[in-house]
Amino acid sequence: MDVKSAVKYMLISTLAFACMNSIVKYLVDFNAFQIVFFRSIGSLFFTFGFLLKNKIPILGNKRKLMVIRGLVGVTSMALFFMSTKYLPIGTAVSLRYMAPIFAAIFAIFFLKEKIKSWQWLFFAIAFAGVVIIKGLDTEVNTFGLLLIMGAAVFSGMVYVLLSKIGKGDHPVVIVNYFMVIATIVGGVFLIKYWVQPIGKEWFMLFGLGVFGYFGQINMTKAFQVAATNQVAPLKYIEVIFTVLFGVFIFAEIYTVWSLLGIALIILGLVLNVLYKSRLDSKKI
Repeated sequence: MDVKSAVKYMLISTLAFACMNSIVKYLVDFNAFQIVFFRSIGSLFFTFGFLLKNKIPILGNKRKLMVIRGLVGVTSMALFFMSTKYLPIGTAVSLRYMAPIFAAIFAIFFLKEKIKSWQWLFFAIAFAGVVIIKGLDTEVNTFGLLLIMGAAVFSGMVYVLLSKIGKGDHPVVIVNYFMVIATIVGGVFLIKYWVQPIGKEWFMLFGLGVFGYFGQINMTKAFQVAATNQVAPLKYIEVIFTVLFGVFIFAEIYTVWSLLGIALIILGLVLNVLYKSRLDSKKI
């Protein structure tokens, strides 16, 4: 295991995702589906290129499940982009990370998995963070909160669908399906709400796909060279980077309650990752 390289890859990954999040916030006047379209088509250049170069069958095996995964994924993506119009970008990103909790709940019903007592405690800590953000921070927009929680729910469904797909298809094939479907859905819905980009806005729109792709690639590399329990908690550095960008670039203001809520969400999720990794290691 190469922990140093894993940390480097995850730092690059979280920074890339934070840059993508900041671009989304910068493009707040654009319709969410226009952002979905450019986020997806920008990544398609990389995914299609990879599959063609390595002669990997583009259609894959579990096609129906991958189409459903794509539709669920694009719904989550669109709701997240919509929420950024109403919430500080750091708050939106931290709330979207509630997805693993919803995934665990869905897994009970669809994958027949069990949640340990300690995990329920960690989930409660994370949910307490949401309650603090909404209940004690009067600046948080209720509609924005509903949008981002919807995004987290659909993102949780993606986790379950990926488990169903399993290792029968190459990861890039699965991502490619997602990007193709997101490009089609975004392209159809943006027709009515098209906003003409001006100057550097074109670079920003195409930059969404570039940062998104490199964030994904470096995260994958990190998981390949080190253990999950050493890498997974580092994902939440994205929230820290995004909050800092929000403060220094967009002059966003985070109350003490918001920061406390974000901290509890991250704490609960990190504890769950570490606990789950420990359980998995005992099974081996």
